[in-house]
Order: sequence, then structure tokens, then C-alpha cells
Amino acid sequence: MKRRLIRLAGTLVVTGLCAAYIFWKIDVSQTVHVLVHANFAYFAAAVAIIVFSVWPMAWRWQRLLAAKGIDDRLGWLVRAYFVAYTGGQVLPTAVGGDAVRIYETSRRHPGNGGTVAASVLLERALGGAATLTLAAVGFALAIGRYDVGAYLWVEGAFVVATIVLAVLLFSRRLRPLLARTVPLLRFLRVERPVRAVYEGIHAYRGNVPLLVWVFALTLVVQAVRVLAIWLTGKAVGVDLSPRPYYVMGPLLFLVLLVPFTVNGLAVRETFFVSFLGNLGVSADKAFATGFLFFFVTIALALPGLGIFVWESLRGARRAPLQQPDV
Repeated sequence: MKRRLIRLAGTLVVTGLCAAYIFWKIDVSQTVHVLVHANFAYFAAAVAIIVFSVWPMAWRWQRLLAAKGIDDRLGWLVRAYFVAYTGGQVLPTAVGGDAVRIYETSRRHPGNGGTVAASVLLERALGGAATLTLAAVGFALAIGRYDVGAYLWVEGAFVVATIVLAVLLFSRRLRPLLARTVPLLRFLRVERPVRAVYEGIHAYRGNVPLLVWVFALTLVVQAVRVLAIWLTGKAVGVDLSPRPYYVMGPLLFLVLLVPFTVNGLAVRETFFVSFLGNLGVSADKAFATGFLFFFVTIALALPGLGIFVWESLRGARRAPLQQPDV
């Protein structure tokens, strides 16, 4: 209970600080004017990119599951993705959505919870690696062109952390070193789930060609998804080429993974105002870009909400009527 209160207090503090920064920077009436006059065609194109990117991401997940003997239909995995995006609107960031996918898929395939969790987390790790590869490209594109030095250092730190994590997960030589953490994991009562996930991910070291193809596909998908952010900016009149968004996009995807606030509320908009502000974009248009991109993520969650409602109603219709007690 005390831990929950501390977490809630921390969330409120972060949200409050971000909101204060935003209102200090923007003119509310001007921002509303920018949003009201947004170009719907650009917004619709951004939504289309994000929504249709679910299919290749579900296919890569299907391949990872199949490699470990779990076969499932692409249609159901797409459905699981959409439902997870809906859950991510009320749970802490995309990680909350991953928990939804793990829970539902584990129930669908009893006895394979560790393998399912490993596939989802490996998929997330490969997504992070692809994002950081884009960040490296963005780094090269930004040198000498854009004044975003602090952000480039953050991207560099993420790159180093990802390399270290990959070595820890797949290196056999480091297994004795990781074994020293077992007493701590037992004390925290998380040894069994952590061991199951680690063993599940480590087992993929024998599927190098698959991991390479999944990584390549993820890199393409992430590159296309960055264009959705650019289109959102175009919708509110931000006149920048896609190039700076390949610096900004990977960082945004990484920032939204960290559970600062529910669904990245205020943190996302603060990031847009800060980053685009360094590129000469007015705070009003920068905030409008972030706020409109929030609605892109809401649009991504709507199919999952529809699926949830439909399945709930169908289940209620199929449930047998209870006979009244005599």
C-alpha cells in the first residue's frame, strides 16, 4: 500500500511538473486555434500508418512463437495486439500492453507462460534495438544540422544500455555471473518468473537467422512509423522535413516505454515542446503535434476497445440463463 502511494505521488509530481512547463510555454488560445484548423488528411494518413503497422508486428511475433513450438493464427495475434493497445491506454505505457498480451496468450496456451513472456519481451527488445539503430542514423543526420545535443547524448546512453542488455541475455560466459543474483531474486520472490523469461529469451540464441529477419522487419516498420509523427506535425503546420523526426522519433518511442505517467500523459507533450522548440518550432505548434499524436494512439486503441465490447456482449449472450431458486 505504501509503495503504491509513493508511486502515485511520483506520477502526480511528474505530471504536474510537465503540465506546468507546458502552460509556461504555450498560449492556450493559439494552441486551440492550431488544433481546430489541423489538416485532417495528414492526420488520417498518420493513423493509417500506425494501424496497418500492427500486421507486420503480429507476423514477427507469430514467427517467434512458432520457433518455440507455439502455433497460432495471425488474425488472433493481430487481435491480441489491438486489445493490448487498448490496455496500454490505462496501464503504465506500452509495457502494460505487453502484460496484457502475455496474460491472454498464456491462457490460450497453458503451460507455455514462460515461452510466451519470453517471445513478447524479446520482441520488445528487438523493437528497442531497431529503434536505437534508427537513433544512430538520426545521430549521423543531426550532426552539424540540428541543435539537439543533449538528446543525442541520451540516445547514446540508450545504445550502450541496449548492447549491454543483449550481451547479458545471450552470452553463455556471463551465466555464472548472472547466477550470483539468484539469492536477491529469491529474496524478492521473483526468481521463478525471471528465470523462466531469461531461459526463454536465451534459448533464441539458436535462432540467429530468425532474429536477424525479425530485426530487419522491425527496423522497416519503425522507420515507417516515424513518418506518422512527421505527418502529425504537418497536420498542424510544422514545416520540417522527415529528417529531424528520425532523431526525435526513436527517442519518443523510448521515452513512452518508461512509466513516468499513465499513457505518457504530459510527458509526451513536454518532449514535443522541448525537442521541436530547439528546431525553431513554436511551442503552440509543438504542443499541438504531441497532442494530436496522442489522438493517433487513441485511434490505434479503438479497434481493441471494439473487440473487447463485442466479445463481452457475445459472451453474455452465450452464457446460460440461471434458473431462479425455488
